[in-house]
Amino acid sequence: MTYPTPRLREHDPGDNRHTLSVLVENKPGVLVRVAGLFSRRGFNIESLAVGPTEHGEISRMTIVVNCADHPLEQVTKQLNKLINVLKIVELEHAASVQRELLLVKVRADTDSRSKVLETVALFRAKVVDVAPDAVTVEATGNRDKLDALIRVLEPFGIKELVQSGMVALGRGGKSITDRALRPVDRAAGGAGQ
Repeated sequence: MTYPTPRLREHDPGDNRHTLSVLVENKPGVLVRVAGLFSRRGFNIESLAVGPTEHGEISRMTIVVNCADHPLEQVTKQLNKLINVLKIVELEHAASVQRELLLVKVRADTDSRSKVLETVALFRAKVVDVAPDAVTVEATGNRDKLDALIRVLEPFGIKELVQSGMVALGRGGKSITDRALRPVDRAAGGAGQ
């Protein structure tokens, strides 16, 4: 069965979309507290990706949020109050590398397979699974590239699709973990420190 292609996100250069890189303690419940804060403040999280960093006790959350109705400063101040949040950096589009992962299963019978494979090569994607009537394609890139790939594959018939949240890093040699982080082990601090 082929499902209708999901409505693609419209890119509006005047949009209020912001990408936040948030370093948090790698502890149970932190994701729920951060997501809950956005929800309570009326912000819609458009994309959320969480994963480990080069420091085992720290995770990085990449959050894309639309701030059309509320100022971004409101949510960042509230995030900074959360004990498990170590650092927040807004990543400007031009000053960061931002990528998403797309897996898409496309109908590809003997008549259309070569055209599907040409499309995959054109977008520098790769085939990660082959079946007699379909191929599964993996692609990474920015939102515009992945949306364009979906549009081009749609006429062949998209059987299934999943897309990750955005992950992003600032450009250049500096790391947000290079700068001083609050100590992660607060138990050793004591009341007198």
